[in-house]
Amino acid sequence: MPVPTHAAQSTPSASTAAATRTLSRSVVVNGIEIAYREAGPKDGPVVLLLHGFPSSSHMFRELIPALAGKYRVIAPDYPGFGASAAPAIGAFPYTFAALTDLIDGFTTAVGAKDYVIFMQDYGGPVGFRLAVKHPERVRGIVVQNAVASVESWNPDVVKQFAPYWQNRNAETEKPVRGILTAETTKFQYTHGANRTERVSPDAWVHDQANLDKPGNVAIQLEYLYNYQDNVAQYPAWKTYLTTHKPRMLIVWGKNDPFFTLNGVEYFKSLLPGVEVHLYDAGHFALETHVDEIAEAMLTFLAKAPR
Repeated sequence: MPVPTHAAQSTPSASTAAATRTLSRSVVVNGIEIAYREAGPKDGPVVLLLHGFPSSSHMFRELIPALAGKYRVIAPDYPGFGASAAPAIGAFPYTFAALTDLIDGFTTAVGAKDYVIFMQDYGGPVGFRLAVKHPERVRGIVVQNAVASVESWNPDVVKQFAPYWQNRNAETEKPVRGILTAETTKFQYTHGANRTERVSPDAWVHDQANLDKPGNVAIQLEYLYNYQDNVAQYPAWKTYLTTHKPRMLIVWGKNDPFFTLNGVEYFKSLLPGVEVHLYDAGHFALETHVDEIAEAMLTFLAKAPR
């Protein structure tokens, strides 16, 4: 009996869905389990998505399938974030130098020999440190609300952190602890965002659930205290940018309450001709403008050296 044609062939939509399906994986690096999301062809050019605070690879849930038709898209969770392990204080140094070394080892473990880096918020320090360490591996950089100069910060945010960095104690820690509350987590997603109907409550609920895990406040305070070392690295990142002149795409939420448009101007001053797209969005611009950002990235990625 003849087999009906429709039963013998996969429909285009089904095959496309399978090709771009996001998989949840994990790998152990230096004794620490790192969870990550991955999609796309195994032999495709790698796009490394580095998340911000207080999120995880969850922030890329809609971007990953949009890029995965041609690219191997990989998004790890940092220790203390998402589904990755959260070693106790003392078992892992929660510094950005140690975090970068771990993500460096992660890229080796998953076979990512080179990559285009997407960096947002905390992803900036990790991404720039990776680039300084391995400039030959970086095929391009996408910046979404991540900074590399003091002038790029909102001065009010600097005032909040400066006392904590200069003299860490219970009193200076109080306003920093306020950053870890549910109210502030929601604020990070909603402030400055238009298209508010696109901002999923799942985003801040997911993030806050992670922050509220036992022992996680102490971990986050370590990261936030060590962030001052990223500021100290700004001259090294400037040298990297001016020396290696990486291809850069900027996709920026212009209503960000933490990082100002001075951040965009800074990158433009170092890399004349850099491609810039500004959106009427806040700190987490992917929540409201993922379609536009994905489109800009696909055009950028198509021109990246292989």
